[in-house]
Amino acid sequence: MCGIAGVFNLDGKPFLLSNLVRMAEAIAHRGPDDEGFFVKDNIALAHKRLSILDISRRGAQPMTSKDSKWVVVFNGCIYNYLELKQELKAKGHTFVSTTDTEVIVEGLSEYGPDFFERFNGMFAIGAWNTEEKALYLSRDRFGVKPLYYWFNGRTLVFASEIKAIIKHPDFITEIDFGALNEYFTFQNLFSYRTLFKNVTMLPQANTVRIDAQSKFVKHQSWWDYDFSEPNENMTFEDAREGTLHYFKQAVVRQMIADVPVGAYLSGGMDSGSIVAVASQQVKRLSTFTCGFDMSAVTGVEANYDERRDAEMLANYFKTEQFEQVMNAGDIKWSLPKVVWHIEDLKVGMSYSNYYIARLASKFAKVCLQGTGGDELYGGYPWRYYRVFDSVSRQDFFNQYYGFWQRLVPDQDKSKLFTPEVYKQIDLNEPRSIFERVFTFNKKLKYNTPEQHIQNSLYFEIKTFLPGLLMVGDKLAMASGLEERFPFLDNDLVEFAQKIPVRHKLANLERMKKIDENEFRAKKKLYQEFTDGKNVLRQAMCSLIPISVVNRKKQGFSSPDESWYRGENADYVKDLLVNNKTASADFINHAFIKKTVNEHQKKGINHRLLIWSFLSFEWWIRLYLNKETITP
Repeated sequence: MCGIAGVFNLDGKPFLLSNLVRMAEAIAHRGPDDEGFFVKDNIALAHKRLSILDISRRGAQPMTSKDSKWVVVFNGCIYNYLELKQELKAKGHTFVSTTDTEVIVEGLSEYGPDFFERFNGMFAIGAWNTEEKALYLSRDRFGVKPLYYWFNGRTLVFASEIKAIIKHPDFITEIDFGALNEYFTFQNLFSYRTLFKNVTMLPQANTVRIDAQSKFVKHQSWWDYDFSEPNENMTFEDAREGTLHYFKQAVVRQMIADVPVGAYLSGGMDSGSIVAVASQQVKRLSTFTCGFDMSAVTGVEANYDERRDAEMLANYFKTEQFEQVMNAGDIKWSLPKVVWHIEDLKVGMSYSNYYIARLASKFAKVCLQGTGGDELYGGYPWRYYRVFDSVSRQDFFNQYYGFWQRLVPDQDKSKLFTPEVYKQIDLNEPRSIFERVFTFNKKLKYNTPEQHIQNSLYFEIKTFLPGLLMVGDKLAMASGLEERFPFLDNDLVEFAQKIPVRHKLANLERMKKIDENEFRAKKKLYQEFTDGKNVLRQAMCSLIPISVVNRKKQGFSSPDESWYRGENADYVKDLLVNNKTASADFINHAFIKKTVNEHQKKGINHRLLIWSFLSFEWWIRLYLNKETITP
């Protein structure tokens, strides 16, 4: 819920309320219900409220603790706030609201910033300590809620979205060429920088402290994923029962709200299982599905429309089902809006997320989402089997880095970038960033197939998942909708990390026995295996029909490979293959033309790269060239 922003002038210079209001207005879509401001000398805090818990004015922010020591702006939801509230009451704290924000400010008063580490929930928090004259920023352990900052040595500016930081009178928008290189390597940013020069995303599970003496922002990590020490004595039945218990608990825990709660329903196991539990908690649950016009779609994309499966589940659980049907023309209308809201370009085609969230926001303020199950329970076996038989750490890095260069490999960067940009990038940097994800965790080992798979799980949940979460948050909040993720519950995550790999991947032992010289046989198997999430599938058998449990995994994606060749071919060419292409100042125009031609004329699937070219084109137009649109 909500959008937050703030400014701390370390030199003591006052900050004007009028400037703070302008910053907050840039993220008004995140909080259409209310707003609040705190300005005192050189500290300024702003809040745009989406009312979820205690929708009265008693829940308004910025909120101050009873002892006046802490002033807080907060975005998110703390699912265990009632337990924490009882603990604080026992210590003499009193409460006037039923919101989780009041628990945060009183908890800070009692325990200090270590209190953040006890939250089971999603959050981005700015907290001003009036006695220390220090600003604390903190972000949840999974990175569900975004929080960015810009620090120039004199002023610290933070916000839920970069577009609020841009409104600061001293900020100048420039492109970070290192981030651009990283993005066109991974279609993601594994570091915490952004395309906006000097704007950084606060890492997940981090708290930072800034006072008048701060020369830089020092990240302080207080939690990390750990798949490295599974409980090898855990039986398959133990894993199944524990998964079911913690999953049910998580869904019920995350339904807490004083407004309507709905759920996305794709027709797959993860969303279906959430609906199974959630539909038992309310009289009639609203569910939302995104489908696609398949009249001009061919190949594997012909199976992308999941409406029939979703309708079956909606009928099974007697939900109130709503559907959004997208066609090829929807990208042209939505892409500028999508890029405007995402700002921090990450992952693949996502305009379908924008549409389904817009639909859901008409009937609910909170929507449950199935993201996270794949990363916890091994939902991508064809990726892990590429590297599970690595012979060393270096071999593992070489194979996995080759796979994760999703867009343009390093050897082609001279063709990708213009000469001016190419001179300003470090070709070795993406590889260094990639390896740094692993070396950050000193517990990782590289000796056995199980360890290689554990390392893969760690990598993907630290890099791929945060990209999905960030895009999901911004495209939902664009319509004033809060998404929640039951798979990202503290107790469920801690339990899932302890489950041995052999319980997650059904064919691991079979793969290990294949002669390493039988390359073709092994390659075929790791491309075809869909044996991931084995224990999760067995756990969900008691909740959803067996046909759904056994359904082949399918990601939520629009059929753009076909549409870029067909109905959207002209749109792609009009935007990318002409003399007015704005991104040609950074990306070699001949490379763009070659990519589009190969996709449309030669049948080479470049849908990921074309999406990134389209997105970057609009990013340049909106944020560097300052074109205006109606968001």
